[in-house]
Amino acid sequence: MGSLDGKVALVTGAGQGVGRGIALALAAEGAAIAALGRTEEKLITVCEELRARGARAEPFVLDVLDTARIPAMVDAVAERLGGIDILVNNAYSGSYGPLLSMSDADFEKGFRSGPFAALALMKACHPYLKRNGGGSVINLVTSAMVRWDLRGYGAYAAAKVALRSLTRTAAGEWGRDGIRVNAIAPHATSPAYEGWQAQNPEEAEEFVASIPLGYVGDCEQDIGRAVVMLCGPDARYLTGATVPLDGGQANFD
Repeated sequence: MGSLDGKVALVTGAGQGVGRGIALALAAEGAAIAALGRTEEKLITVCEELRARGARAEPFVLDVLDTARIPAMVDAVAERLGGIDILVNNAYSGSYGPLLSMSDADFEKGFRSGPFAALALMKACHPYLKRNGGGSVINLVTSAMVRWDLRGYGAYAAAKVALRSLTRTAAGEWGRDGIRVNAIAPHATSPAYEGWQAQNPEEAEEFVASIPLGYVGDCEQDIGRAVVMLCGPDARYLTGATVPLDGGQANFD
């Protein structure tokens, strides 16, 4: 038996990378997966992979920038899968680069796809998470929030700092509802990381060298398994925390 048997997990950005890894790990512990994302083909592929492992999985096409569609989509997920016990806010479509070269629209996009979308999903999922003794929310933030040198990452970090604040707020306000809300700040071998690594090999080598454990995390085994722990009974007294899944690189003190 798995630690998440009978649970339903809604994972955004589940079509690839960290979202896919989290979905695979949650499913391995018995959770049914609602895989949300923009690209139907990727979602179908991931759901087929999950079903091949014996999990129940359904794809739901949604761009989280379209926050007006979120409440109806959440209701559709709950109706098809029988509820929602876990919400993973992984999707993000933000912008990177120097502040002076960034348009207002690009800056705002990071907030709309990050804290605005996450809050809409959290509010829509709240009544479902509250049932059956409470549920769990995992918001993905970044260790860039605590870097001294934020050149090129200012807009990204700003959006993620806002999401971290929402995590702490919801943890305080929803604890009596039995809902735990935590954040993770992962380093993972996602397609985005691999693309950056290919374009910046010397910087990537220095980056990996700065990680005490000496490698970038695997999306399923290092990030997904940690999410399983955070959503499961072993972490039942943990809420409002930001867990740095980065091999010991960042200092969140």
